[in-house]
Order: sequence, then structure tokens, then C-alpha cells
Amino acid sequence: DAAFASGALGKGIAIKPVEGRVIAPADGTVTTFFPTGHALGITTDKGAEILIHVGMDTVQLEGKHFTPKVVQGAKVKKGEVLLEFDKKAIEAAGYSTITPVIVTNTADYLDVVETDKKQVNYNENLLTVIA
Repeated sequence: DAAFASGALGKGIAIKPVEGRVIAPADGTVTTFFPTGHALGITTDKGAEILIHVGMDTVQLEGKHFTPKVVQGAKVKKGEVLLEFDKKAIEAAGYSTITPVIVTNTADYLDVVETDKKQVNYNENLLTVIA
């Protein structure tokens, strides 16, 4: 996706999920939850604004295959399930589940560095924000 790849939305990483869950990357507040359930924003307690967008063009599914587990405004803890999605059904419908994870307020930091690991577990960092 050109908007993500160009960095126009901020620095981040794209992941290929192995299962259909989005987990809170840090303690914070869900500041945006798209009505279609395919994307959400979380502002961490330390101020990083993170956009998690499940798949490419998945907004066109109009919420089908997405099950939010929290609501906009919810306080969340690192590791908490924010969203579940049916990965196989989304892919069967012709959509990629590659998921960008973007720090949208990148300009507020010295840098945002992505992990160099090819595979990470839920408790490992994808991104490091340098203040």
C-alpha cells in the first residue's frame, strides 16, 4: 500500500500474522477503533500513537471477519487482546492479512526502529521508539 510504504503515515513495520489476533503492544488507551473493525489506534501511556491496520484494503469487507474485543476509549494493558479476525476467511475473500503497525506521531521522536527479527512472539517488541 503506497500510503504505508511511503512512510506518509509514520514509521513502522508490516507483519504477516500467523493467527487472527491483535494484541496491545503497550499499556495505553484505544483512541480510535474503525467501525469496520479492521484498524485501530492506541496511544501508549508514554505518548506513542500506534496505528494497527489488519490487511490491505480490508475496509472493503465492511466489518465481516473482524471481532473487536475492546471499545474506543478503553484503557488496555500490554498483551491484552484488542481484536480477533478470521485470517483464513479474509485471505479466502482475496485480501492480504499483511498488517502495518505504524507510529503515527513519528515526528515527535528521534527515531522509530523496527526489529530485525524475522519472527516475533506476542511479548517481543516490533518497534522501539527513541525519545
